[in-house]
Amino acid sequence: MNAPAHVGLLVVGGGIGGMAAALAAARAGRPVHLLERAAQFTEIGAGLQVGPNAVRVLADLGLYPRVRDVAVFPEGGVFMDALTGEHLTTLDVGPAFRDRYGAPYLVMHRSDLLEILLEACRSENRITLENGREVTHVAHLPDGAVQVDCADGSRFRAQAVIGADGLNSRVRGLVSADEPVCSGYAAYRGIMPMGDLDAHIGEASVVIWIGPGMHLVQYPIRRGELYNTVAVFRSDAYARGEADWGGPVELDERFADACPEVRRGIQHVDRSRYWKTYDRDPLSTWTSGRVTLLGDAAHPMLQYLGQGACQALEDAAALGKRFAEYGDDYDKVLADYERQRLHKASRAQTAARTWGEIWHTDGIGRLLRNYIFTSRAHDDYTHTDWLYLPEPAQPKVGV
Repeated sequence: MNAPAHVGLLVVGGGIGGMAAALAAARAGRPVHLLERAAQFTEIGAGLQVGPNAVRVLADLGLYPRVRDVAVFPEGGVFMDALTGEHLTTLDVGPAFRDRYGAPYLVMHRSDLLEILLEACRSENRITLENGREVTHVAHLPDGAVQVDCADGSRFRAQAVIGADGLNSRVRGLVSADEPVCSGYAAYRGIMPMGDLDAHIGEASVVIWIGPGMHLVQYPIRRGELYNTVAVFRSDAYARGEADWGGPVELDERFADACPEVRRGIQHVDRSRYWKTYDRDPLSTWTSGRVTLLGDAAHPMLQYLGQGACQALEDAAALGKRFAEYGDDYDKVLADYERQRLHKASRAQTAARTWGEIWHTDGIGRLLRNYIFTSRAHDDYTHTDWLYLPEPAQPKVGV
């Protein structure tokens, strides 16, 4: 091992959450050192839904003009029955929505957002970025500092560590010995030029086809030039305890009874790669000494609320505000950060699980769900206020 490099705040993980946390802390006057295990800063996946709660964070960081240039502003979130093709309900995200929540709802390419964050971090002289640093061990030191060891032999002595290293976080091991929870669902993704798209009900919307044990999500990204498709289904092979589950054969079997529009939609996903989806149970604390967690390292959640990256951005904003208030008093920063963020992020984790069950229900549950959905007004925001409403002092973000 080499002699340790002494740093103030060390962020582990260079994804959307880690980058945003580094930027927020630096804007609050803190020097930040960020470690990313990969050789380059990249994001896996294509489409990203960004709710107004996250758009406000991006605006506070001064990034909204860049985001606006590459994003798409959908007309609504359209829910369809995947078996019958029946329209169930629409969440209107137009002017009334933007006025209520102080920001628009937008969709974009994940890599576009990471590139915007990366460019902002590289232009900030308080941030040092390092690739190829795989963290293997994190430990408290007697004086309260934290030691971080990497696979290449490098070692860091930090005054505080933010673990933003994802679902399989190495840093989380210092806080909890829990393991990821498999949902038994597999996800396939696809992207295609908009010009190749057949006539479609929701070219200007986020369209969500929901059915028994499966759903399909479709929406435009990158200024409307590309069309993003995600197909997700419950695996019977997983339920039987088989190790090899979620493959393309199961994909086709699960969607065989879907309406023609959905069956056409799954032809646009990439069958060479798929993801087995996981989350974790909420924690009672994210912090151990001067180590805390952020984003998927703290609260990985299933995709049904479209809030994984959004909650990470909220974490970053809260962390930046605490640094602005408490400076280098890391104990106060981390304690207040957790106090502000833990409840809402944990609620998002559990709500995502429940929302997924509602999407995928069958039998009488499906009939009841469809009745409730078709009965609601398109501008009824009763069930989204807890997620999207801004703090009273936050300014509105214009489109």
